[in-house]
Amino acid sequence: MAWIKRNLFFVIGGVISFGLLGGASFYVYQNWTRSSQIYDKLEEVINNLKTLAQQKPAPGNQEINNTAIAKEQERQLREWDKSAARYFQPVAPIPTNAPVTSEAYAAALRRTVDQLQHEASDAAVTLPKNYDFSFTAQRPLVKFAGSLEPLALQLGEVKTIAEILFNAHVYALDGIQRMRVSADDNSGPQSDYLDQPGVTNDLASVTPYGASFRCFTPELARVISDFTVNSNSFIIKSINVQPAGAMTPLAATNAATLPAVDKGGLQTVLKEQLLRVNLELRLVKLLPKN
Repeated sequence: MAWIKRNLFFVIGGVISFGLLGGASFYVYQNWTRSSQIYDKLEEVINNLKTLAQQKPAPGNQEINNTAIAKEQERQLREWDKSAARYFQPVAPIPTNAPVTSEAYAAALRRTVDQLQHEASDAAVTLPKNYDFSFTAQRPLVKFAGSLEPLALQLGEVKTIAEILFNAHVYALDGIQRMRVSADDNSGPQSDYLDQPGVTNDLASVTPYGASFRCFTPELARVISDFTVNSNSFIIKSINVQPAGAMTPLAATNAATLPAVDKGGLQTVLKEQLLRVNLELRLVKLLPKN
């Protein structure tokens, strides 16, 4: 007892150290046991996978022929693949010859923009003044930065979008937006571009586009129908429709009229309102099969 009193601090320190050592030992043992259990489970999963990999699918029996069923399902999948392929036809780039040179692209761009402007005029579709169909940055250039294949592909796709709107005879095309694919796009107006990037997975690439236009409900129905049945796999991701504002002279002449039953009074006339439409489009392009 006298020794304990003389070495009290030493005894207290020893007791605390022993307690900490015991706690640490228990903690190490507990975690080692847990790690051992996890390792055992992992080894069990690996062994099961090895066993399954070494097995052969059962061909079936007299009642169920698994081999025949598998062949029939494969045939159905191949037929569906062929039938669905017509809805995923790629849009031809402009120009079509690769590699695309600056001279070839500059000439093709001017020619395509002029063609679209004439098509809009023939379809009575109003365009913004000197509209370049989202290629304002590229129109005055004769030399371009980087590869021109992405721009050539976009030019073909924008032409397809514009012609769908022209064929529907919308009242006015306010703009088409595309994603930036060239260093030259950094100098163009923001109204020509979308902030959304494209997406690519194991099966396809998805390219975003936007289109703003004004029309009446019959033309809007035609636009939606044409994008739906188009062979180039355009998907309408979202659509925003609002009144375009006051009735224009053209809208007044194109307004639909529905006469009411004659009650001896004034004839009732229903005038359709001009709409402003914003489409958010996605173009799905299947990747080449390996």
